Amino acid sequence: MNANHVENLEISIYSYPQSWKDGGVTITFDPVLYPDLFDLDESKKTSLLLKRLIDIVGSVFALILLAPIFAMLAALVKLTSKGPVFFRQQRLGQFQVPFAFLKFRSMYVTTDAEIHREYVKNFIAGRAEPNSTGGQQRRVYKITNDPRVTWIGRFMRRTSLDEIPQFWNVLVGQMSLVGPRPPIGYEIEEYEIWHRRRLLEAKPGITGLWQVHGRSRTTFDEMVRLDLRYSRMCSPISDLKILLQTPRAVFSGDGAY
Repeated sequence: MNANHVENLEISIYSYPQSWKDGGVTITFDPVLYPDLFDLDESKKTSLLLKRLIDIVGSVFALILLAPIFAMLAALVKLTSKGPVFFRQQRLGQFQVPFAFLKFRSMYVTTDAEIHREYVKNFIAGRAEPNSTGGQQRRVYKITNDPRVTWIGRFMRRTSLDEIPQFWNVLVGQMSLVGPRPPIGYEIEEYEIWHRRRLLEAKPGITGLWQVHGRSRTTFDEMVRLDLRYSRMCSPISDLKILLQTPRAVFSGDGAY
């Protein structure tokens, strides 16, 4: 190696995995470590454009169609407990970009998030015990009979009506109609390395394979596998199939608490 070669020599050092414990600040993911996420062919780009078009049309249609229910639930939330109509929470989108996640408020305003934080920690680690479902022999990996939830909040959660405001998140591009559920910052601190791919490969969604396959009856690892499976098969056709399956899952209340 001569002197000219030495002058042109460049040495790069990469640390994998990148630390995600940064207090919610957006992390820039290096394309060198994730080439499959950034090197998209034309068919993939076209698929993503169609997916975005479906998101815009679908969210506008839903907000218009559900406007009467939206107004009724907003009034019930306001009349039955003190506090704002909407629950705003910082969630993490694709590539860990933070955004204000919207739901109808289903809890009393003076609640402590420590109950949920501790449960999520145990759930991700596989230490969460299946909850009782009134004598039925079904696993439910979610907090049930939560004392923090109001009576109208319990109804909205059971029917997933508390999710209606998220169509606004979809319309402005923070979420998609179909995709993984967006996590809270303290959740990803408990992730294993392979869990992190669910935040990289697809934009978070209102519904997804997890929602139409039992929701809270699945373990966290099973949920992540469904999210990764979705990211591999993601297409406008697969999104439409999941969207068509979602009403049945919502109306049946299977796995919703």
